[in-house]
Amino acid sequence: MFSKLESELNEIGELVYYKMAEILPTPEGTAEQSLFEAMRYATLSKGKRLRPFLTVMSAQLFGVSLESAVQAATAIELIHSYSLVHDDLPAIDNDDFRRGQPSCHKKFGEAIAILTGDALLTFAFQVLADPGTHRDPSVRIELVEAISKASGFGGMVGGQVIDMVSQHQELEFNEIVRLQRMKTGELFAISCEAGAILGKAPRNLRNALRAYANNLGLAFQITDDLLDAEGTRAETGKSVGKDSNAGKATLITAMGIEQARAHAKMLANQAVEHLNPFRDQGSLLISLAEYVVSRNK
Repeated sequence: MFSKLESELNEIGELVYYKMAEILPTPEGTAEQSLFEAMRYATLSKGKRLRPFLTVMSAQLFGVSLESAVQAATAIELIHSYSLVHDDLPAIDNDDFRRGQPSCHKKFGEAIAILTGDALLTFAFQVLADPGTHRDPSVRIELVEAISKASGFGGMVGGQVIDMVSQHQELEFNEIVRLQRMKTGELFAISCEAGAILGKAPRNLRNALRAYANNLGLAFQITDDLLDAEGTRAETGKSVGKDSNAGKATLITAMGIEQARAHAKMLANQAVEHLNPFRDQGSLLISLAEYVVSRNK
């Protein structure tokens, strides 16, 4: 059912993998060798690379070169990887496994893991500022501004704080939705919008892609929570059952498993409706929405 989509996901994932392998620093016996090893360990591992896929697919809608799209997608993947390294730390989610292997702090220690996240985040903006991302400096500035907003206190980082707060106080339904829009949805949204920024797309099409990706991100997070509740570490490549053990607020706790599963499917359908302006051009993005809510890892 998803053979074409999975083929494209793998192809774009490989392009981003090789781009990261090319530009990340390599250990060469220097004093900071452990940092370089950890940066590569945290990024050059198996992963879905959904956010880079969104960037490249949306960029293709506007005739952006593959090289430019992959470079922007790589920067976003570096930011995503930094967030996983920091999320897994004992002070936050305290996860021992990520993508089927020991978490960065379990492999290299907490201090190096913290610095690895710092290095990946700052390197991402170095990549975005490079002329290879786009020859127009105003486009690069716009990307830096938009991605920093999505990654910072008004997006992913702010959402992580609310997630931590939810372990100590009960959140209302709307507050849980806001949490997930910030923690997961904002990086999904900017991943999709980044392709439109690269293509200097009109505002209405940028907004359509943001709306698509926002709903997609929420559907993805609900499915992640379902896998945490029902899956196994062998299937997911990470620890499971941690949300309920930590008392975290999720839409599963607010709605129950079956209602949450139905809500994820409704969000995926709504995401697809936002692609109407692109007609047949968005077929793989449509498939992705269906894939996100049917995945088992």
